[in-house]
Amino acid sequence: MTTTVAKRAATGSLLGLALGDALGFPTEFNDVPSILAKCGPWRDMELPRPAIVTDDTQMTLALGRGLRTAVERGPLGPERLERTVREEFVDWYRSPENNRAPGRTCLVACGLLEDEGRAWQDASQIHSKGCGANMRVAPLGLVPGPSDEERAGAAQLQAALTHGHPTALAASDLTAHALRLLTRGAEPTGLVGLLRSYAYDNRTRYHERWLGDLWTRGQDPTPEHFIARGWDECLAVLERLRHAVREVSPETDPCLATGEGWVAEEALATGLLCFLLFVDEPVTALRRAACTSGDSDSIACLTGAFAGAYLGADAWPAAWTERIEYRTDLLALGARWDA
Repeated sequence: MTTTVAKRAATGSLLGLALGDALGFPTEFNDVPSILAKCGPWRDMELPRPAIVTDDTQMTLALGRGLRTAVERGPLGPERLERTVREEFVDWYRSPENNRAPGRTCLVACGLLEDEGRAWQDASQIHSKGCGANMRVAPLGLVPGPSDEERAGAAQLQAALTHGHPTALAASDLTAHALRLLTRGAEPTGLVGLLRSYAYDNRTRYHERWLGDLWTRGQDPTPEHFIARGWDECLAVLERLRHAVREVSPETDPCLATGEGWVAEEALATGLLCFLLFVDEPVTALRRAACTSGDSDSIACLTGAFAGAYLGADAWPAAWTERIEYRTDLLALGARWDA
């Protein structure tokens, strides 16, 4: 097993996320023929100049800073994490750099989170399961130290600050878990099976310490019923992913197999599919993810996060990493967690 320190998994994951985000930014909202007409053959796609990222990377950094502050103040717990991450999300919401076509759910929820007297559960958009919930969750898969319960609860809480749908929570938990497995050297060939087992094991586990009474906003009879709805949708897309890994041609738009990625569970599955199609070719994986008919920047940022977590920082061309936007911030967080 490769150690996290040796391969600098956290740095590799954060850089890969940002590179995928920047590569997919110009292709989002385009179908594949339009992307090919604009960019040429997908295997030759080049990182744009300048290499500008979207709200996906901005919110990942916001979560990373909030998580760093929370961990510095003591053991990771719901009150401390909610306070620090909420502050970072509101700062992002107010920032003049928040001009990268952010999702409506994040804007509405962060606007409500500005009211310090409002319980975060009342800001959460209970019917939204957009991929904004898990395109930013990578820091919780990379930070060393938290227990499995803390990592799962924190991944779901950060999602729920904006996206309250149970599928958003489950997909964020799964995404963080996948990243943790990859940093520890899990073999990609067995990854889908490990994620399915994790989903089955947690299907009716509601993290009340982290989520409080969020479940009561969903018209479910019990918290277990609420969270099971999310895990069942994730299990369904993982089943599609299991078949796609064996059957899909790399030349085919991955969105046709596992979804366009606008919602959290599909972003996870399609991002994973692109990674698993090209485990030893991380740049090709990013290019495939960016040349898709769906939410290309979010799919590619997740693909990059998975590939970087598995292969480490040296997976990415220096000519790309040297000019990615927010490079200093990404390297600082990665170095901290790799150490």
